[in-house]
Amino acid sequence: MKNEGTEGTNGTEGTVEAAAEAVAALRDALVRAGITLPSLGLDALTLAAEPPRPLIELGRCTVATARLLAAALAR
Repeated sequence: MKNEGTEGTNGTEGTVEAAAEAVAALRDALVRAGITLPSLGLDALTLAAEPPRPLIELGRCTVATARLLAAALAR
């Protein structure tokens, strides 16, 4: 699977603003697919690094949400 839209070699490089935009884009896409990840957001520990190396926290979900997510990814 190709990792699009990432900077650096592991996708953790980038600005906090870019990470926040990615969270918003992912949240919007999930909403369009009828999926809500309540814990979706920026990982606070990675924002504390100097320089920040923001990661996106996907969090936990119910079994039903996991199945919806799997179905959406299979499309």
